[in-house]
Amino acid sequence: MEAGCDEAGRGCLAGPVYAAAVILPEGFSHPWLNDSKQLTEKQRDTLREVIEREALAWAVAQLDAGEIDRINILKASIAAMHRALDALPLRPEFILVDGNRFYPYGQTPHSCVVKGDGKYASIAAASILAKTHRDAYMLALDAECPGYDWRTNKGYPTLAHREAIRQLGVTPYHRRSFQLLPAGEQLALF
Repeated sequence: MEAGCDEAGRGCLAGPVYAAAVILPEGFSHPWLNDSKQLTEKQRDTLREVIEREALAWAVAQLDAGEIDRINILKASIAAMHRALDALPLRPEFILVDGNRFYPYGQTPHSCVVKGDGKYASIAAASILAKTHRDAYMLALDAECPGYDWRTNKGYPTLAHREAIRQLGVTPYHRRSFQLLPAGEQLALF
């Protein structure tokens, strides 16, 4: 039994990093199953329902902006993957990870696969769950913190998001260790 792992939100200025772990049944396939960034929002939402219904096991976890600032985004992404693996109701015998870095998860063997979300169904499924769960969270935060357009940019560093930081300042959801604005302007924020 192999679990695929992937994260979403690593390059954002605001919000948590999410990770998912998914164990699919042998032979599982869907014509849309691919890297979540290659799919429309509607396709991702449809696939989320399929994956959550059909997977043998799945789990999603997150680390918030404060944790990201404390340990750095790479460690936070891997820690979120470990939390997702911890939450699986089944123990995988092997872990496939999207990307080129991962810390050992107990004694379970793993393999890192660059662009693995376009190569392995279990990683693609994890990519979709991490992305859709994070997007839903950012939609809720958009209602709590209007003005940053998180409904649209999901916390990524768009020009509109950076301009909102200039105008409104930072929220508790912003990653203060990231370069939110040009250096001189950022120092003035804190």
